[in-house]
Amino acid sequence: MKWKCLLVDDEPPALNILEKYIALIEQLEVVDKCSNAFQAMEVLQKKKVDLIFLDIQMPKLSGTGFLNTLKNPPKVIFTTAFKEYASEAFDLDAVDYLVKPVSLERFIKAVNKVTQANNFIEEKPIATAETTGFLYFRADRKMVKVFLDDIVYVESLKDYIKIYRKNEKPLMVKQSIGTLEAMLPEHLFLRVHRSFVVAINKITAFTNHDVEVGEMVIPIGRQYAARLQQFPGFKK
Repeated sequence: MKWKCLLVDDEPPALNILEKYIALIEQLEVVDKCSNAFQAMEVLQKKKVDLIFLDIQMPKLSGTGFLNTLKNPPKVIFTTAFKEYASEAFDLDAVDYLVKPVSLERFIKAVNKVTQANNFIEEKPIATAETTGFLYFRADRKMVKVFLDDIVYVESLKDYIKIYRKNEKPLMVKQSIGTLEAMLPEHLFLRVHRSFVVAINKITAFTNHDVEVGEMVIPIGRQYAARLQQFPGFKK
Protein backbone atom coordinates (compact mmCIF):
# COMPACT_ATOMS: atom_id res chain seq x y z
CA MET A 1 0.00 0.00 0.00
CA LYS A 2 1.01 3.59 -0.57
CA TRP A 3 0.40 6.81 1.30
CA LYS A 4 -2.00 8.94 -0.75
CA CYS A 5 -0.62 12.48 -0.59
CA LEU A 6 -2.33 15.81 -1.21
CA LEU A 7 -0.11 18.85 -1.85
CA VAL A 8 -1.53 22.27 -0.94
CA ASP A 9 0.50 25.40 -1.67
CA ASP A 10 -0.13 28.61 -3.61
CA GLU A 11 3.44 28.66 -4.95
CA PRO A 12 3.95 26.37 -7.99
CA PRO A 13 7.74 25.99 -7.41
CA ALA A 14 7.05 24.67 -3.90
CA LEU A 15 4.56 22.15 -5.28
CA ASN A 16 7.07 21.04 -7.90
CA ILE A 17 9.79 20.42 -5.32
CA LEU A 18 7.45 18.34 -3.13
CA GLU A 19 6.28 16.34 -6.13
CA LYS A 20 9.88 15.59 -7.13
CA TYR A 21 10.72 14.45 -3.60
CA ILE A 22 7.66 12.22 -3.43
CA ALA A 23 8.58 10.64 -6.78
CA LEU A 24 11.82 9.43 -5.17
CA ILE A 25 9.97 7.50 -2.44
CA GLU A 26 8.20 4.38 -3.60
CA GLN A 27 5.76 4.34 -0.67
CA LEU A 28 4.28 7.78 -1.44
CA GLU A 29 1.87 8.76 -4.20
CA VAL A 30 0.50 12.19 -5.14
CA VAL A 31 -3.28 12.04 -5.63
CA ASP A 32 -3.73 15.78 -6.28
CA LYS A 33 -2.21 19.27 -6.05
CA CYS A 34 -4.07 22.39 -4.93
CA SER A 35 -3.25 26.09 -4.80
CA ASN A 36 -5.64 26.93 -1.95
CA ALA A 37 -7.61 25.43 0.92
CA PHE A 38 -10.97 25.48 -0.89
CA GLN A 39 -9.64 23.29 -3.69
CA ALA A 40 -8.24 20.96 -1.03
CA MET A 41 -11.66 20.67 0.60
CA GLU A 42 -13.14 19.48 -2.70
CA VAL A 43 -10.37 16.91 -3.15
CA LEU A 44 -10.90 15.51 0.36
CA GLN A 45 -14.59 15.00 -0.44
CA LYS A 46 -13.79 13.01 -3.58
CA LYS A 47 -10.53 11.18 -2.93
CA LYS A 48 -8.86 9.14 -0.22
CA VAL A 49 -5.99 11.12 1.31
CA ASP A 50 -3.63 9.75 3.96
CA LEU A 51 -1.17 12.66 4.20
CA ILE A 52 -1.38 16.38 3.42
CA PHE A 53 1.65 18.57 2.76
CA LEU A 54 0.13 21.91 3.72
CA ASP A 55 1.35 25.48 3.31
CA ILE A 56 0.24 27.97 5.99
CA GLN A 57 0.12 31.41 4.37
CA MET A 58 -2.38 31.12 1.51
CA PRO A 59 -5.05 33.46 0.09
CA LYS A 60 -8.47 33.62 1.81
CA LEU A 61 -7.92 30.73 4.22
CA SER A 62 -4.65 29.79 5.92
CA GLY A 63 -3.39 26.25 6.23
CA THR A 64 -3.96 26.22 9.99
CA GLY A 65 -7.45 27.65 9.52
CA PHE A 66 -8.20 24.99 6.94
CA LEU A 67 -7.01 22.22 9.24
CA ASN A 68 -9.23 23.57 12.00
CA THR A 69 -12.28 23.06 9.76
CA LEU A 70 -11.64 19.32 9.31
CA LYS A 71 -13.34 16.90 11.71
CA ASN A 72 -11.19 13.86 10.95
CA PRO A 73 -8.17 15.20 9.07
CA PRO A 74 -5.47 13.05 7.49
CA LYS A 75 -1.94 13.28 8.80
CA VAL A 76 -0.46 16.71 8.09
CA ILE A 77 3.06 17.97 7.47
CA PHE A 78 3.19 21.75 7.30
CA THR A 79 5.48 23.42 4.77
CA THR A 80 6.03 27.15 5.16
CA ALA A 81 8.57 29.93 4.79
CA PHE A 82 7.83 31.20 8.30
CA LYS A 83 9.12 29.69 11.55
CA GLU A 84 6.73 31.60 13.84
CA TYR A 85 3.75 29.32 13.18
CA ALA A 86 5.44 26.18 14.52
CA SER A 87 3.77 26.28 17.93
CA GLU A 88 0.29 26.65 16.43
CA ALA A 89 1.02 23.89 13.92
CA PHE A 90 2.02 21.37 16.57
CA ASP A 91 -1.01 22.35 18.67
CA LEU A 92 -3.01 21.04 15.72
CA ASP A 93 -1.20 17.69 16.01
CA ALA A 94 0.85 18.16 12.85
CA VAL A 95 3.36 15.38 12.25
CA ASP A 96 6.10 17.84 11.37
CA TYR A 97 6.82 21.44 10.38
CA LEU A 98 9.12 22.07 7.43
CA VAL A 99 10.59 25.51 6.75
CA LYS A 100 11.21 26.39 3.09
CA PRO A 101 13.41 25.84 1.25
CA VAL A 102 12.93 22.21 2.27
CA SER A 103 15.92 19.93 1.74
CA LEU A 104 15.43 16.34 0.64
CA GLU A 105 17.03 15.03 3.84
CA ARG A 106 14.65 17.08 6.02
CA PHE A 107 11.69 15.96 3.91
CA ILE A 108 12.61 12.30 4.40
CA LYS A 109 12.90 12.76 8.17
CA ALA A 110 9.36 14.15 8.23
CA VAL A 111 8.02 11.27 6.13
CA ASN A 112 9.75 8.76 8.39
CA LYS A 113 7.87 10.21 11.37
CA VAL A 114 4.62 9.33 9.67
CA THR A 115 5.60 5.82 8.62
CA GLN A 116 7.22 4.90 11.92
CA ALA A 117 4.35 6.26 14.02
CA ASN A 118 1.70 4.40 12.04
CA ASN A 119 3.57 1.27 10.98
CA PHE A 120 1.72 1.75 7.70
CA ILE A 121 4.46 0.49 5.41
CA GLU A 122 7.45 -1.73 5.56
CA GLU A 123 10.37 0.50 6.36
CA LYS A 124 13.20 0.51 3.86
CA PRO A 125 16.28 2.68 3.94
CA ILE A 126 16.04 5.50 1.40
CA ALA A 127 19.26 6.31 -0.41
CA THR A 128 20.05 10.01 -0.42
CA ALA A 129 23.04 12.07 -1.44
CA GLU A 130 23.93 12.36 2.24
CA THR A 131 23.94 8.60 2.83
CA THR A 132 25.64 7.63 -0.43
CA GLY A 133 28.07 10.56 -0.72
CA PHE A 134 27.43 11.00 -4.44
CA LEU A 135 24.86 11.97 -7.07
CA TYR A 136 24.40 10.97 -10.70
CA PHE A 137 23.93 13.61 -13.41
CA ARG A 138 23.02 13.18 -17.06
CA ALA A 139 25.71 14.84 -19.17
CA ASP A 140 27.27 14.07 -22.55
CA ARG A 141 24.61 11.39 -23.18
CA LYS A 142 25.58 9.36 -20.12
CA MET A 143 25.04 9.27 -16.37
CA VAL A 144 28.05 10.74 -14.58
CA LYS A 145 28.78 9.90 -10.95
CA VAL A 146 29.81 12.97 -8.94
CA PHE A 147 31.08 12.63 -5.38
CA LEU A 148 29.85 15.40 -3.08
CA ASP A 149 33.32 15.94 -1.69
CA ASP A 150 34.60 16.72 -5.19
CA ILE A 151 32.12 19.56 -5.79
CA VAL A 152 33.70 22.98 -5.28
CA TYR A 153 30.84 25.17 -6.44
CA VAL A 154 27.97 25.21 -8.91
CA GLU A 155 27.04 28.00 -11.29
CA SER A 156 23.65 28.53 -12.95
CA LEU A 157 23.68 29.29 -16.69
CA LYS A 158 20.06 29.82 -17.80
CA ASP A 159 18.61 26.31 -18.27
CA TYR A 160 21.88 24.61 -17.28
CA ILE A 161 24.15 24.31 -14.28
CA LYS A 162 27.92 24.03 -14.39
CA ILE A 163 29.40 21.83 -11.67
CA TYR A 164 32.99 22.70 -10.83
CA ARG A 165 34.92 19.79 -9.33
CA LYS A 166 38.40 19.43 -7.94
CA ASN A 167 40.82 17.67 -10.29
CA GLU A 168 38.07 17.28 -12.93
CA LYS A 169 36.78 19.40 -15.78
CA PRO A 170 33.48 21.24 -15.11
CA LEU A 171 30.34 19.26 -15.83
CA MET A 172 27.49 20.91 -17.77
CA VAL A 173 24.05 19.58 -16.81
CA LYS A 174 20.59 20.59 -18.01
CA GLN A 175 18.96 21.24 -14.66
CA SER A 176 17.93 24.21 -12.54
CA ILE A 177 20.11 25.31 -9.65
CA GLY A 178 17.05 25.27 -7.39
CA THR A 179 16.50 21.57 -8.04
CA LEU A 180 20.15 20.83 -7.38
CA GLU A 181 20.11 22.84 -4.15
CA ALA A 182 17.22 20.70 -2.91
CA MET A 183 19.21 17.52 -3.65
CA LEU A 184 22.35 18.62 -1.79
CA PRO A 185 22.78 18.17 2.00
CA GLU A 186 22.14 21.59 3.52
CA HIS A 187 24.93 21.25 6.09
CA LEU A 188 27.48 20.71 3.30
CA PHE A 189 26.40 23.23 0.66
CA LEU A 190 25.22 26.82 0.77
CA ARG A 191 23.30 28.95 -1.74
CA VAL A 192 25.01 32.35 -1.63
CA HIS A 193 23.56 33.87 -4.79
CA ARG A 194 20.73 33.16 -7.22
CA SER A 195 23.38 31.77 -9.58
CA PHE A 196 25.78 30.05 -7.17
CA VAL A 197 25.87 27.20 -4.67
CA VAL A 198 29.18 26.60 -2.87
CA ALA A 199 30.61 23.72 -0.87
CA ILE A 200 30.94 25.06 2.68
CA ASN A 201 34.24 23.29 3.36
CA LYS A 202 35.71 24.76 0.16
CA ILE A 203 35.20 28.39 1.26
CA THR A 204 38.66 29.84 1.89
CA ALA A 205 37.65 33.41 2.77
CA PHE A 206 34.63 35.70 2.80
CA THR A 207 33.57 39.31 3.33
CA ASN A 208 30.18 40.95 3.77
CA HIS A 209 29.84 40.99 -0.01
CA ASP A 210 31.47 37.86 -1.40
CA VAL A 211 32.97 34.45 -0.68
CA GLU A 212 36.22 33.06 -2.03
CA VAL A 213 36.46 29.46 -3.19
CA GLY A 214 40.09 29.00 -4.11
CA GLU A 215 40.80 31.64 -6.74
CA MET A 216 37.12 32.19 -7.55
CA VAL A 217 35.36 35.18 -5.95
CA ILE A 218 31.58 34.71 -5.79
CA PRO A 219 29.21 37.57 -4.91
CA ILE A 220 26.73 37.18 -2.04
CA GLY A 221 23.17 37.90 -3.11
CA ARG A 222 21.18 40.22 -0.85
CA GLN A 223 18.46 37.65 -0.15
CA TYR A 224 21.06 35.01 0.75
CA ALA A 225 23.22 37.11 3.07
CA ALA A 226 21.38 35.92 6.20
CA ARG A 227 22.57 32.36 5.56
CA LEU A 228 26.16 33.46 6.05
CA GLN A 229 25.42 34.25 9.71
CA GLN A 230 26.54 30.71 10.53
CA PHE A 231 30.10 31.72 9.76
CA PRO A 232 32.03 33.29 12.69
CA GLY A 233 32.98 36.90 12.02
CA PHE A 234 30.41 37.51 9.32
CA LYS A 235 28.39 40.70 9.79
CA LYS A 236 25.42 41.61 7.64
